Amino acid sequence: MASLIRSCLRSHRFISGHSRSLRSHSNCAVGDSDDIVLVEGKGCSRTAILNRPSVLNALNTAVGVRLQKLYKSWEDDPDVGFVMLKGRGRAFCAGGDIVHLYQSINKGKIEACKDFFRTLYGFMYFLGTYLKPHVAILDGITMGGGGGISMPGTFRVATNKTVFATPETLIGFHPDAGASFYLSHLPGYLGEYLGLTGDKLNGVEMIGCGLATHYSQSTKLPLVEEQLGQLITDDPSIIETTLGKIGDVVYPDSTSVLHRIKTIDKCFSLDTVEEILDALESEASKTDDEWCASTLKKLKLASPLSLKVALRSIREGRFQTFDQCLIREYRMSIQGVSGRISSDFREGVRARVVDKDLAPKWNPPSLEKVSEDMVDQYFTPLSESEPDLQLPIKQREAFA
Repeated sequence: MASLIRSCLRSHRFISGHSRSLRSHSNCAVGDSDDIVLVEGKGCSRTAILNRPSVLNALNTAVGVRLQKLYKSWEDDPDVGFVMLKGRGRAFCAGGDIVHLYQSINKGKIEACKDFFRTLYGFMYFLGTYLKPHVAILDGITMGGGGGISMPGTFRVATNKTVFATPETLIGFHPDAGASFYLSHLPGYLGEYLGLTGDKLNGVEMIGCGLATHYSQSTKLPLVEEQLGQLITDDPSIIETTLGKIGDVVYPDSTSVLHRIKTIDKCFSLDTVEEILDALESEASKTDDEWCASTLKKLKLASPLSLKVALRSIREGRFQTFDQCLIREYRMSIQGVSGRISSDFREGVRARVVDKDLAPKWNPPSLEKVSEDMVDQYFTPLSESEPDLQLPIKQREAFA
């Protein structure tokens, strides 16, 4: 601890005595001048700032490479006590750059898609096994891959501007980027509900179900960052105490989905998507509950194949370690972008994001036409010519 304090004081004097920002210094250190991820430094902390605000800080391969380089250099640097991550603009991170993936698929560049998933899933595993405390500030849209680069870390600060979702079934994909791990560990069957419907949670609800560790009003974030920047520590308990002192105590309001846990558990604990839909229909007819009708509508907008794949993925995630989930999700993602089983991912992105006609033509078009074999193919190991995701499991042990 004493050596860390001395190192941080030296680092602080270095930063204070130079007119250039730490961003320039850090870029030189990792040999990368790309501004897609900016860097700030205060005392013993380093902050990575996702800097693609025009696309809601969507992740691409280059962002993943940049983050990996930065985080590796900081983990090896004795002057760095802990790391923070935030986004520029109105989003923390809206997930993967699905438009770029869509374009790559249309051009037949499947290898580029594989590299995308390998790079980003690899960084997520690195974060999940990181040796220093990590604080993600989820101020704004946090969806899909945005969860993947924050949930594995130590602390997650939600705000009144946070909007969280895993909406992949609505674009013909599956909850990935580690979502089958963290969704499956939520209270009851909330994870199945979120993963299948793509429903949104606000920052207060994220605190309520454990997706976030702390909460702060967005206007207070400068104070939060200032207080954290004054810390000279690598002790997560000190960081946790600081976040707790500055943060706000909040409770979900009466309309929150968290008050529907009993109904969610009753319906989403069932074995199949068909049974879940039947149970919701039954609840809707008995109670005339608008929430049940709304949930049914969301499920019927999703890809039938994606619903079945997502349900099985979350169920398997409940009994797997983080690395096992990422390796399985990689197989599933490669199947999804390859179009061997179905072209639902390409069609979903086209309908929702590219053409925006909101009228995807799913294939298969209904649940009854989704065969068990189709679902099974998403979970089978890739061929010898397509190796599984390689993670440094022996060097960096995953958590259960």
